[in-house]
Amino acid sequence: MDIRKYVRSIPGFPKPGIIFRDITPILSDANCFRYSIDRLCDLFQNSGADKVVAAEARGFMFAAGISYKLGWGLVPIRKPGKLPWKTKRREYDLEYGTGELHIHTDAVANGEKVLLIDDLLATGGTAKAMINLVEDLGGVVVGLGFVIELDDLKGRKMLDGYRVESLEHYEGE
Repeated sequence: MDIRKYVRSIPGFPKPGIIFRDITPILSDANCFRYSIDRLCDLFQNSGADKVVAAEARGFMFAAGISYKLGWGLVPIRKPGKLPWKTKRREYDLEYGTGELHIHTDAVANGEKVLLIDDLLATGGTAKAMINLVEDLGGVVVGLGFVIELDDLKGRKMLDGYRVESLEHYEGE
């Protein structure tokens, strides 16, 4: 299946000069959504992970399917003010701004193995913040999975030393 056929490119969103890669057509097509989750599961099923950790919000949709299919726990990483209990936080840079992520302090146990999932790898800022949060709690990141990677933004460089897998790649298109 060609996942790229289900990615809508929106120039100028959220600001001029950005091409937003919209994955909602993947989500609305049951076969493509299932295929994407199955491919990510195939890539990481033998990683030894105990949990899937995903950043708000599009990453949740893929991570939940992976968690369910592989029988692993699911941990949300969210924006400020969205988690009701004690949290750790990390600020990070985005392609077009800055952000902050939070995780519950008891979400990952010391030594627990974690797979990080998100819909898109751009500059690597979000992914690196997720890694830092998990490792701050004593977790071990066994891999990072993305549906889309924007190769020209070189986010993979920020993730050197970690296993990174992406289903589709875009280069300056």
